[in-house]
Amino acid sequence: MKDRQEQISQVVVTAGQMQDVEKQIFAAGMPVVALMEKVAGLIVRRIPEILSNTLFLRGSRVGILVGPGHNGGDALVVARELHFRGYEVWIYSPFSKLKELTSQHLQYAQSLGIPICQTIEQLPNSDLLIDGLFGLGLERNLTVPIASAINQLNELSVPIYSIDLPSGLHTDTGEVLGTAIRATHTFCLGLWKLAFFQDQALEYLGKAELIDFDIPLADVEAVLKDAPRIKRITPATALATLPLPHPAVTHKYKQGHLLLICGSRRYAGGAILTGLGARASGVGMLSIAVPESLKSLLVSHLPEALIVGCPETETGAIAHLQLPENTDLSSFNAIACGPGLTRDATPIVQDVIKSERPLLLDADGLNILAQMGAIATLKKRQAVTILTPHTGEFERLFPDVADAKHDRVKAVQEAAAQSGAIVLLKGARTAIANPQGDVWIVPESTPALARGGSGDVLTGLLGGLLAQAATKQIPEDIVATAAWWHSQAGIIAAQERTELGVDAFTLTQYLMKALT
Repeated sequence: MKDRQEQISQVVVTAGQMQDVEKQIFAAGMPVVALMEKVAGLIVRRIPEILSNTLFLRGSRVGILVGPGHNGGDALVVARELHFRGYEVWIYSPFSKLKELTSQHLQYAQSLGIPICQTIEQLPNSDLLIDGLFGLGLERNLTVPIASAINQLNELSVPIYSIDLPSGLHTDTGEVLGTAIRATHTFCLGLWKLAFFQDQALEYLGKAELIDFDIPLADVEAVLKDAPRIKRITPATALATLPLPHPAVTHKYKQGHLLLICGSRRYAGGAILTGLGARASGVGMLSIAVPESLKSLLVSHLPEALIVGCPETETGAIAHLQLPENTDLSSFNAIACGPGLTRDATPIVQDVIKSERPLLLDADGLNILAQMGAIATLKKRQAVTILTPHTGEFERLFPDVADAKHDRVKAVQEAAAQSGAIVLLKGARTAIANPQGDVWIVPESTPALARGGSGDVLTGLLGGLLAQAATKQIPEDIVATAAWWHSQAGIIAAQERTELGVDAFTLTQYLMKALT
């Protein structure tokens, strides 16, 4: 059972895929009415559990917002059950035409004496609102009077619990279709929907949880078998990817050798933060190439690393790599390049792109790549390439793909497919895609990471894991694990220090806490 729950918790689907899964269930003999009763029963049990520390007691008033489809039917079953449990229930049902099953539930609620309002003004003040207006598959913009009603409800200081998705959000893109419910809590039904991982939807979702109503894995697989997979990264999958435990007999070069190329006279901190991120990864050997003028500074912060001082330009950037004797780029298990370089280090990025080692590009490494022409340049590489842009860098790299602000999942899929790279698009919900279109999503993060230098820490951490990777490990799984680890460190640091207290240096000190 735990294995099934873990697998279900990873699955993310589009509206169309969810509808196909439901068709599989109904075709196998599950009555729609039975599924509706099951879902509503699970929600009714959860509501008092969530509100156990508040004054939400029997007799509290609950407003139920009912739409014309089965989302409204779910809400009506919730209304009925809360009524039977002693709550004062009022129903807001503004639609004249309802699906047959929804209409039957409304008729029964009316027979029980539950008051039904057709305008929002008739709905009395409530202690809790349950949103069942629109769920899966909404495509059109909401208009008056529903849009006006939603805007009025959003102005109330009342918790709103949405069923499946806050009404007014597009299921796939998370786009606000005119207006949308700003939920306090959202019960996502059956399988996670894409909207829950689109940045533009996050302020409407509140706290989200999955209501697992026991969809058979076989039905999910039947629908998704030929499609690229979209998966949430869970703690179990991330921890299983870490290079642990180490073999009983090993040595430092068997635990990976990473070359970091970073820093300039102007941006020395980027080199330090990237190095500290790599240190936390547990990589066996760490070499850091920096301008000669930064060598003593890096040694003072990372005494265990091999600091390679390189000739520098007049502006303090690395002029060219000057690796130790009998060493070249092929001597390393992975290369990470970019933080703090400045664009004056263009020849360095050109050189590492020609290498045959797994390569991670970030920051100025990405800006230089964009000037070179990202897609044409990367298509020439044979080895694994990983790009870690934020939205602005992404748009410079891939100006012709889908709008990352509108649909980050589609955008990252297109970028990876066109470039042949693994692309990690940073954001409140970081998304990672491989060239085959599979996507990994980090399901939680913190605004505390929105500070200069936190991306440098991720570059070092990811580079260190990449250098340690065994041949059997899938690179995109390693990228997803590093992103999850980085996010968890930020969350834990913010809990202990508030979001104001998590600078990038502090973040490096919480990386190990995220694994305990």
